[in-house]
Amino acid sequence: MTMMTMDQANAYAAGRNFDNMAHLKGTTYKDVSTVVILPSRGMMHQRAAQAIFNVQGPMNAKRAVLTCEGHEVGHAYNAMIDTILAHPDLGKWRYVLTIEDDNLPPPDAHIRLIESIEAGPFDAVGALYFTKGEGGMPMCYGDPSQLAPMCFRPRDVRAAVERGHIVECNGIAMGCTLYRMDLFRDIKGPWFVTTQDSVHGHMTQDLYFCQRARAAGKRFAVDCRVKVGHLDINTGIVW
Repeated sequence: MTMMTMDQANAYAAGRNFDNMAHLKGTTYKDVSTVVILPSRGMMHQRAAQAIFNVQGPMNAKRAVLTCEGHEVGHAYNAMIDTILAHPDLGKWRYVLTIEDDNLPPPDAHIRLIESIEAGPFDAVGALYFTKGEGGMPMCYGDPSQLAPMCFRPRDVRAAVERGHIVECNGIAMGCTLYRMDLFRDIKGPWFVTTQDSVHGHMTQDLYFCQRARAAGKRFAVDCRVKVGHLDINTGIVW
């Protein structure tokens, strides 16, 4: 039996679809316990269920999955987070990972988002995915360097995608996003509210929360390494 050096092993792996290989950095002892919350409108499409089932958790880490079916999405998220914070065990865990039932996350999504949030100053880090339809926009909203007014215009992420960078922004969506548990203690609930009135204007539940959290000094980012498909269950098209 011939033993390979590390350089030889890396040379062998190059171009053989092992691009996601990574060396363990001695961090598996850290507490990255995560509660996954998955709201659903009803029956989940088989492609989404398979992708979500295949998402791997960090080695040696605690992970629990909560589901909620048939509720308005903001109400579902609020109910599940209320349940988590009130739980004597889960309320002490460190992270919440939201995954929605029309998203196709890659198997390493959870691990990559953990890497990003552990390495940076962010309170939540989302995966990169786009709105459905022709001319879809990246769900990476607003440039924090533009101090006033707070902007939620979709950012141009093309250069960041090419370089595999993390982009700080004012707002992130919830299709595949990792939040620090403390964020939901620091910001008073209800956290996720869909608005469409003359006072608040039109705002989805995710950006409503981001607006409140950003006003309180919290920081968000999108990890452009983690690319998520957005499934149209009526046509089968993935955006």
